[in-house]
Amino acid sequence: MAIPRLLTRCFLAFFIALSLPVYGSELLARADTRMPVIEESPADSLVVNRVLVKKGQRRLYLMNGEEIVRSYRISLGDNPEGHKLYEGDERTPEGDYTLDWRNSSSDFYKSIHISYPSALDREMAENWGLDPGGSIMIHGLPNGAGDMAFAYTGLDWTNGCIAVNNQEMDEIWQLVNDGTPIRIIP
Repeated sequence: MAIPRLLTRCFLAFFIALSLPVYGSELLARADTRMPVIEESPADSLVVNRVLVKKGQRRLYLMNGEEIVRSYRISLGDNPEGHKLYEGDERTPEGDYTLDWRNSSSDFYKSIHISYPSALDREMAENWGLDPGGSIMIHGLPNGAGDMAFAYTGLDWTNGCIAVNNQEMDEIWQLVNDGTPIRIIP
């Protein structure tokens, strides 16, 4: 069932990508050139002391106190609604965790580990006789995505992780230190 759904999503993404050259230039021609330009601070001067994920908005925010430093469009687990209950449910956990270690050689383009499962997550899963799972990460695209990288944009395709494109993952990798708290909300 997951393969036909992924193929349908890939087809739709491919169709949209093909139609961008036709319609995209028309939209750009009509764009208001008086839009304000927001200058971004150099990454070297940014301080990130927490990460906030809003699953319903499909957004990941790098925060300095209450100030949003960066914002990214994310992909979640293939079954994104609700808190992760057990391994294989394809949900992204909700709650307060820590970004505790990183892997530059993962199956995806770089990954930063989220400290799921917490003691409470383990206890809840144990009460149901289930394994809570683990290896929940913020990561880039699958290694070898190559020319099909565009097909992942805007889709929920992970097994419960939080995914961004590879360029965004490089930026997150640079700006977020191990030990940074992360809050994931519905």
